[in-house]
Amino acid sequence: MFAAATGARVAAELIDTSRLYARCIAKIEPEWVEEVGAHLIKRSVYEPHWEKKFGAVRAWERGVLHGITLYPRRAVSYANVDPKLCRELLIREGLVKGDVDEAALRQMAFLTHNQRLMAEIERLEHKTRRPDVLVDDELIYAFYDAQIPESVTDLRSFEVWRKTAERGNPKCLFLVREQLMRHEAEGASSERFPATFEVLGQKLKLTYLHEPNDAEDGVTLTVPLAMLNQIPLARCEWLVPGLLEEKVTALLKTVPQKHRHRLQPIGQSARAFIEQVEAGEVNREEGLMRALQKFVEDRVSLKLPLESFRPENLNPHCFMNFRVIDEHGRVLGMSRNLPELRARLKDQVQAAFKAAQVPGSMGAQLAALKVAGKPAEASIAPAQRGVAAKPGAPSPQVDAPAKSQPAQLTGLTSWSFGELPELLEVKVAGRMVIGFPALQDDGESVSLTAVDTEEEAARVHRKGLARLFALTLKDQVKAVEKLPGLRELALAFIPFGTEAELKAQLVAATLERTCLMDPLPTNAEAFAQRAQEAKPRISLVAQELMRLAGALLAEHASLTKRFVTLKGQPDTLADLQQQLAKLMPKNFLLAYPFEKLTHFSRYLKAMGVRIDKLRTNPARDLQLLAEWKSLAQPFEREWLAKAKAGVIDPQLEEFRWLLEELRVGLFAQELKTPMPVSVKRLQKIWDARPR
Repeated sequence: MFAAATGARVAAELIDTSRLYARCIAKIEPEWVEEVGAHLIKRSVYEPHWEKKFGAVRAWERGVLHGITLYPRRAVSYANVDPKLCRELLIREGLVKGDVDEAALRQMAFLTHNQRLMAEIERLEHKTRRPDVLVDDELIYAFYDAQIPESVTDLRSFEVWRKTAERGNPKCLFLVREQLMRHEAEGASSERFPATFEVLGQKLKLTYLHEPNDAEDGVTLTVPLAMLNQIPLARCEWLVPGLLEEKVTALLKTVPQKHRHRLQPIGQSARAFIEQVEAGEVNREEGLMRALQKFVEDRVSLKLPLESFRPENLNPHCFMNFRVIDEHGRVLGMSRNLPELRARLKDQVQAAFKAAQVPGSMGAQLAALKVAGKPAEASIAPAQRGVAAKPGAPSPQVDAPAKSQPAQLTGLTSWSFGELPELLEVKVAGRMVIGFPALQDDGESVSLTAVDTEEEAARVHRKGLARLFALTLKDQVKAVEKLPGLRELALAFIPFGTEAELKAQLVAATLERTCLMDPLPTNAEAFAQRAQEAKPRISLVAQELMRLAGALLAEHASLTKRFVTLKGQPDTLADLQQQLAKLMPKNFLLAYPFEKLTHFSRYLKAMGVRIDKLRTNPARDLQLLAEWKSLAQPFEREWLAKAKAGVIDPQLEEFRWLLEELRVGLFAQELKTPMPVSVKRLQKIWDARPR
């Protein structure tokens, strides 16, 4: 008998020539040896470990006979070898870590309770960003160790003891919250860390993670793709109550020293701001930094530009993380920059709502709505366009007549779809999503569609409503396109576009003034009345617009020629070109309200006066330009930030025209302004604006 690389072997014959050879070799099965010579086998047990399947501590046994390993790794019970260790591993692995099979776990209500309680406290650790809330395993081990007798070494004996013990005290193995939380962490609470974030009545999931190097560190909001543009950016700046104080403290530390030293101690100032927020003294609808800016200015009695805050210096977890998912739960994108995420997924969001089909018989019936190719249900709330719905308020349901058939909602040439609703609750893949209905301009007709934001709905709807008025008033529209003098005006319009484009602008601007006044019609009767009232006015308004357009085009042509003489004044030339481009884009008749257009002639004349004065005193022009830019630059920064966030601020829009009047006041005082303007006056208006 000999040992080979493949195990024990026996040979019938050995031949010794130049080398030793064995013949008629057969394998020795260890079981044979055990049957006839078990007393000769030397056994050793090693690596005791907890086995979930058996609910007991097992080890590996090795059997050796005369130096030959018969079996290297055989699983055996360890209870008779070291009962004390078996009991310890039962508690540590089976009870503290909960490593038991599902069948056993279902029988142990105490263990399910304790695991759930520990998981809640672990989640609280992530929320509070404190790793010291849950007690360590040794304290939990000590709890079980004090209860369980020494004779219990496996799950079977434990169950026998437990059933007896629970007859006298059913809660003897149940842990309570106080036992699992450290004393120094008693103030930690989940109340300030909500599980959901409500948007238009939809509860979106918030998850928390405390892993500084992880992409999801902090708080993450899971957003369905269809709701991406509905997330309020300003509200997200406030994070959740439990993380707000840390963010405020970090922001206050970034302000300039002349402000910061008056805020010391920073922690106390941050706490004072939080108290104002909790008392409802701060408008949470505006951005956090806006509110904090006002707080600092009130506290230190000094002006603080918004740019003084340095959010880029904050840790990533101080910003909401956004995870966008599709209807199957797949992650489409994740970022802490919501505008960037919206830009990246813009086409997919638009595709989802373009695929939506609005249900028929709007005022009386529910029908199927399809969003992104998925069957959906819609509930409809008739309301006037432009009246904001209360967040979270459900749309009233409208019962369908028993035998009603859906109306045609595409290819519409008249108002035949009932009353226009304000909101549509669309159910997509089991989730209700709010859609905003709008009439969409399809060229020769209109259709009823749904978009994801109220602002976009208002923009789309206004164009669609104008098209519907044009179709209803087609005879009046044809008359506008044949007005005398239109051909001559088209020649002056050549730098901006073709004659057809001019006619389209003229018709659209005319309908804007005659048909699209607020409040917009929301039903067939109001629409018909508005169209009837507009009929006699359309031709007169179109002629007035033609006269205004002619005057502006003439001024534009004159200024363009004079710009050639300003090559020696590059700063002034660049400013004048930029001003003219903003005032008169290709669609200038539609870009601005008629009330603003009536001032454009004066603005253009002021540019001509400025060029005249430039010849005599170019240094004075540059000085006045610097004064104007001292107001225009902060305005442009804020305007761009609001535009990037998709926010329309009427006060910013009004200030834009005050800046235009200031140009007249600085460079062409003789042309007068409707109200007194000066750099100092506008600076006060800018500083005093609500923020």
